[in-house]
Amino acid sequence: MDHTAGPILEIGLLLLGAVVAGWVARRVGLPAVVGYLALGIVVSPFTPGYVADHDQLQLLADLGVVLLLFEVGIEIDILQIRTEQRGLFVAAPLQTVVTTAIAGGALFAFGLQLVPAALIGLSIAMSSSVVIVNITKSRRRTTDRETEQALLGWSALQDSTGVAIAAVLLALLSVGGRPLDQAAIGLVAFLILAVAIARVLPVVLRALRSEHDLFLIVSVASGLALAGVGSATFGVPLALAAFVGGLAVTESPEAAEARRRLLPFRDLFAVLFFVAIGTLIQPDAVVRGIGWLVLFLGLIAVAKVAVAYGLARATRLPARPLQLAIGLGQVGEFSFVLGSAAVAADAITNDTYVALIAAVALSIAVSTVVVRLVGQSTPTPTQPAISA
Repeated sequence: MDHTAGPILEIGLLLLGAVVAGWVARRVGLPAVVGYLALGIVVSPFTPGYVADHDQLQLLADLGVVLLLFEVGIEIDILQIRTEQRGLFVAAPLQTVVTTAIAGGALFAFGLQLVPAALIGLSIAMSSSVVIVNITKSRRRTTDRETEQALLGWSALQDSTGVAIAAVLLALLSVGGRPLDQAAIGLVAFLILAVAIARVLPVVLRALRSEHDLFLIVSVASGLALAGVGSATFGVPLALAAFVGGLAVTESPEAAEARRRLLPFRDLFAVLFFVAIGTLIQPDAVVRGIGWLVLFLGLIAVAKVAVAYGLARATRLPARPLQLAIGLGQVGEFSFVLGSAAVAADAITNDTYVALIAAVALSIAVSTVVVRLVGQSTPTPTQPAISA
């Protein structure tokens, strides 16, 4: 028997299992992502029964998060934020900074060193782009058009602000053992490379627009190659490099077409990414780190949801402030990336890291359910409330 038959069979079974888990999650009113996370817990080495090959799953998950964040970078088009949503340019970056400061300060007070505390604070400040898109497209959604546009625009500006802060914090953390000056030089050099690629790639894609197979291959290969070069040569974390690469090409007319063709592949690998996250949730580590988990969830509620609600009202966004804030009230892909960088640098313990991953799963579940419930009785600010 071919020695690759086993791994191929395992991937197929995991994907089929993800279909079942996602279907069951949706039937009980939860997002499919929660089902994928639950499947990861079931096939992890920390629970009885079948254990998936973690190294193989991790490779596929890395591919997934690279394509995911490359596509998210492409998707961000700040220039398309509507005129009536201009308050987002103040609210979203300010929320990212304020939440990072409050959460980072609290984590520092509870014993983390300053830079790791700020890094985990930033991971709490940033929402899941995948979950927000699902909220705005769900068949069960109760959001109105203005709130959906505010969610998507807020997420885009949040990502743009967060990636700039993350680059500085990761350099200060000296990820990979690189001195601060070398890390800074590497980041600047990678940004120059990304800008150069952004000038060349649209030309290549334009020439290949009618060649559907070649267009797709170049789009996928560009995201993977940029991430690989950024990490291997310049010391930038894989996912961060992928996001910057996608952000660099977002202004080209070919960006929308590249995103459309990448979407099915991104969704496939994103499933494996969330399953892989589930395999990291070690029940006994969650118990040991229960204090951190409670703190993370409390910070999401106070330093993120409450701050976003206040800023949405202060900037008078034409959206439902409470529903908008709750829709943003989860942590996701970047939290995994930043938390992984912190634990790899021995800046946080494994128990703290597992508690952060558990907070990802719980916040996604709570946010996607509650955001529907509050929308059923919340009027849009531009519309008068119906009197009893």
